[in-house]
Amino acid sequence: MAVTVPTLRTQYAFTLPRGYVDASGAVHREGVMRLATARDELEPLRDPAVRENEAYLTVLLLARVILRIGDQTIITPELVEGLYAADFDHLQRLYERINSNSDAVGQVDCPSCGVGFEVDLSQIEDVASGE
Repeated sequence: MAVTVPTLRTQYAFTLPRGYVDASGAVHREGVMRLATARDELEPLRDPAVRENEAYLTVLLLARVILRIGDQTIITPELVEGLYAADFDHLQRLYERINSNSDAVGQVDCPSCGVGFEVDLSQIEDVASGE
């Protein structure tokens, strides 16, 4: 009898609602974020900018865990600062969802064809509550 070992998903694709606009005017919407490590959450706390303004912590965290936005693979705090507010909010919520202790993703099967796919359960809760 073969034993299946569950794999840990460490990277999550995302699509920005507005998109990052680079220096040439190109819009980049697709990207990838990885799970945060303890170091990712601890290192920014040493930054003087975070000591001045705690809200800057999120900028530094996202700059550490976003692997790519479009063809941009060097994600700096300045790039994150330049995102539209809707995109920044979207990435904050994704970060919280994938790094929380609770399981916000469920596996379901299509009732028509039987194909399995993941569903963001937090979105289902939002719909159910009328938000």
